[in-house]
Amino acid sequence: MTTSGTSGLLRKLENVARASLLELFFDVVFVFALRALAQQLLDNLTWSGAFQTLVLLLALGEVWSLTARVTGELNPRRPPVQVLVLATMVGALVLSAAVPEAFGKTGLIFAVTYLVIQVGRSLFLVVLLRGYELQHVAGRGAIWHAATGVLWLAGAFASGTVRTAWWTLAVALSYGARWLNFRLPGIRRLAGAQLPPGSEYLADRNRALFIIALGEVVLAIGSTLTSRGFATDQTVAFIVTFGITALIWRIYLFRAGEDTGPAIQASANPDRLSTLVSYTHLVMIAGLVVTSVSAQLVIDDPAGHARATVTATIVGGTGLFLAGRTLLRYLVYSRLYESFFIGLVVLACLVPPMLLLPPLVNALAVGIVLTGIVVADNIRVRRHPSPISPPGPHRPSDT
Repeated sequence: MTTSGTSGLLRKLENVARASLLELFFDVVFVFALRALAQQLLDNLTWSGAFQTLVLLLALGEVWSLTARVTGELNPRRPPVQVLVLATMVGALVLSAAVPEAFGKTGLIFAVTYLVIQVGRSLFLVVLLRGYELQHVAGRGAIWHAATGVLWLAGAFASGTVRTAWWTLAVALSYGARWLNFRLPGIRRLAGAQLPPGSEYLADRNRALFIIALGEVVLAIGSTLTSRGFATDQTVAFIVTFGITALIWRIYLFRAGEDTGPAIQASANPDRLSTLVSYTHLVMIAGLVVTSVSAQLVIDDPAGHARATVTATIVGGTGLFLAGRTLLRYLVYSRLYESFFIGLVVLACLVPPMLLLPPLVNALAVGIVLTGIVVADNIRVRRHPSPISPPGPHRPSDT
């Protein structure tokens, strides 16, 4: 049952397969967000700095993911929905601007903005969705976000390790609440049909975010080359780093990247699988943020002295991407493949000698490993060709 003021709010099933122009406009903000994350990591290239960047990435990823689920359910042509998305865009821009100094002087701005987005969106939906079952989901979300808000604010008024600890706990609880469908003690559990459904739409939205992350890497490569000039070593470094980016794109799209939507549709629990797919994409996007930083380091000083932090960044970005891509393939086909494991093992074995080599040589080594994975995949498909049918957990169609 719906009220007259809310009729037509829900998106029609036939219009859910593709993102609207409003949603694509919203995605543009996250080019800036990922650029800010890469800058934060570049300025704090330590293990603690990397962990802090991860916490910020998870917070931004949750803002994007929950907004994507909302726009997948609601009609983007309705003015209230447009107002909600545009307001979230403004908040996301402020949030992203606060990222580089989030563990410093802009910590309170980051925490308050995050809470305004998360709690504000939920309360807006509670009012907007009167008469819809989804109103209960939004209400529970508002309670959970408000509860974790105490941790965000506590961290904002602390500093250093204490802030990191509070915000880590806040992010963990936020993701746990989402995994539990914002369940609350003493209140009846919502049935699966009453929750925002996982669908091919969400798979397409995750692919779009991944491409945006790739675009940020390309932006970093181009801007660094512009600032450093077209000397021979910089030009070679530019070619190598762009080649790595192209190989990552190729590996991502190959089979599993394209079949994620059908896998979600064929799953016995589409909502749960779509959530897992979102998490694996965050792992890969974390790898791309690190890859963006490594590209800047390589182009900036291709033949520079070997540094452990630079080597760890070059190898770590690719390693995170391969780990996330391996998990995605398992979710889609319920199978693991040797090429990815071999690639990860080879990268690990190359670390000791790479610690003694300049950045450009390290990048070349990473590019060779990625090329080997692409070649291995092509050989496997030629030897065992099979039609692509809608896959799903325990229903592998890939060979």
